[in-house]
Amino acid sequence: MNRLKAEQALTQFLLEDIGDRDVSSVLFDRTDTGAALVRMKQSGVVAGLDCYEWGYRLLDASVEVELLKQDGDRVEAGEAIVKITGPIASLLAGERVLLNLVQRMSGVATLTAKCVEALDSGHTRIVDTRKTTPGLRMFEKYAVRAGGGFNHRNGLYDAVMLKDNHIAAAGSITEAVKKVRDSLGHMTMIEVEVETEQQLMEAIDARPDTIMFDNQTPETIRRWVQLVPDTIRTEASGGIDLEKLSDYRDTGVDVISIGALTHSVSNLDISMNLSISPKEAVIS
Repeated sequence: MNRLKAEQALTQFLLEDIGDRDVSSVLFDRTDTGAALVRMKQSGVVAGLDCYEWGYRLLDASVEVELLKQDGDRVEAGEAIVKITGPIASLLAGERVLLNLVQRMSGVATLTAKCVEALDSGHTRIVDTRKTTPGLRMFEKYAVRAGGGFNHRNGLYDAVMLKDNHIAAAGSITEAVKKVRDSLGHMTMIEVEVETEQQLMEAIDARPDTIMFDNQTPETIRRWVQLVPDTIRTEASGGIDLEKLSDYRDTGVDVISIGALTHSVSNLDISMNLSISPKEAVIS
């Protein structure tokens, strides 16, 4: 992740929760210190652990963070993943925001890892989409990578995707590809979405970088892939989820994009438990 962008986002997340101050912190003096362990309550793949270091550094430079696992690790329920030591008021002020974020990211990483395992392909990549939570795109897309997947375009700014509405407005696939190619530099990738074999053949003639087969059966994809020259990548998308992935294993498609990696994922259950004495925070 881009640390500068992450810290900028974390600042806003913490301000949203803390506001002017944590009024519950009147319970503690500055000299009241302790330690906390962040533990998995579910087994899964962790992601976003650097956010603990960056978030607590923003809150209080005296807080010490020890990462006990690395992003991408498979961790069992009950295992500790982070140890945090410092003023109790600071530990509690950052608790909820950082738990929320790491739970979300670990949920994305865990689902991605399950999809990669279910597909079990040495050729086809699992990628995400732009169906991310507003404000969390960088974090969620990083979590996809931590889970063994890859990223599709990051936004509207870094690649062209010509979907049905673009094609309808331009008049044809041929015209749409020509217009963007004439207007953009050679470093900008062009992808075209097709829904019929007639559109596929027109797209092949237009020579985009990638052709996406939208909402097609594994049988159709297997046949269409044979028609596409090796110079053009192929992508399958639409209605593909964890349960259906194995059906697409031998289609020969280069990429399978799955919106559910980010838009329908469940957060992983993670908790933070505080000990008044740092010596009582035993890692086991």
